[in-house]
Amino acid sequence: MIEFLFAPDDVARVRFAFSPLWELMHSLRVLADPSRRALHLPWVRAVRPRLRGLDLTPLRALVPASGYMPDFLTPPPESPLPDFAAELARVRATPARRVAVEIRDVGKDAEGPAFRAPSSAEAFVRAGTDAAGLRARRRAMAEAPERALGEVADLIAAYWEAALEESWPRMRALLEGDVLRRSRALTERGAEGLFAGLHEAVRWHGDRLAVQRRWHHHGPLAGRGLVLVPSAFVWPAVSVMTPPYQPMLSYPAYGVATLWETAPAAPPDALAALIGRRRAALLLALTVPASTTELAGRLAVTPGAISQHLGVLRACGLVTGHRVGRRVLYARTAAGDALAGAGGVVDEDALAEGR
Repeated sequence: MIEFLFAPDDVARVRFAFSPLWELMHSLRVLADPSRRALHLPWVRAVRPRLRGLDLTPLRALVPASGYMPDFLTPPPESPLPDFAAELARVRATPARRVAVEIRDVGKDAEGPAFRAPSSAEAFVRAGTDAAGLRARRRAMAEAPERALGEVADLIAAYWEAALEESWPRMRALLEGDVLRRSRALTERGAEGLFAGLHEAVRWHGDRLAVQRRWHHHGPLAGRGLVLVPSAFVWPAVSVMTPPYQPMLSYPAYGVATLWETAPAAPPDALAALIGRRRAALLLALTVPASTTELAGRLAVTPGAISQHLGVLRACGLVTGHRVGRRVLYARTAAGDALAGAGGVVDEDALAEGR
């Protein structure tokens, strides 16, 4: 069990961020064992051909399907909107001694099924990647940490380009939408509202945050605050970093089940009859907040048309806009959520009769 103890001013130091590098590391776990993360199978199928010829053995040695991975591979985000190049530069700057120590810690927390050599992802099946081979690879890397760090960093860059760079805008939109939603909950209902529904393993107890994990930590935040990191690939679990690192909790982003959808579902006839089919589709597409450009791409209409429909929905109090960095994201209001949720059960006969 992990328990973060909150002093009265610690809630004010809770902040959100997301991390391309964090997503990358957890995507490796998805490839290592897709059956446990079936939500991402469309992505797995798409990236397998791109990874042919890329030997991921050094990363497989450091990132098992579950359990500990070296902390230097997942530095807590320093800004709310970090970019991949900046995060990779932080990895490259890791002191060699720390690299060696953390590599030696991989695999100590468990042995057995959780650390079995995965066989379901073709891109990860390579000669010599059995458990004994991976242990031997880690030993060699720990003995030459500077060389290992350079090799791993170069491989991370190649893997990003092949597997994630194209998908990152879609993932970033999902993560930004989650931050908007959680920030609103924090503003309206405080810490209890923020942590309620974050994940079944997370519980708020008034002055402490408990996270169900197999390992233990109990201590104050000591003025450092807590960084909340929504993630796509961490699903269905949560992940935690504790002091001496910046305390951090990563959790599945709201709406992650829609991440790989290729087209929005058709709106219910009742909702379409009430506000128009295009506006109904737009309202349903805002399961997670999105920008005008993203909505235009998903609904196959022009950004200008999206802006006009959003204007009507905003005037009706069904959506609202929020600026995140240089972009404006649109989200459903509580009234919009209620209408979208009830859209499939409206009495169509009553609607046609004007009742």
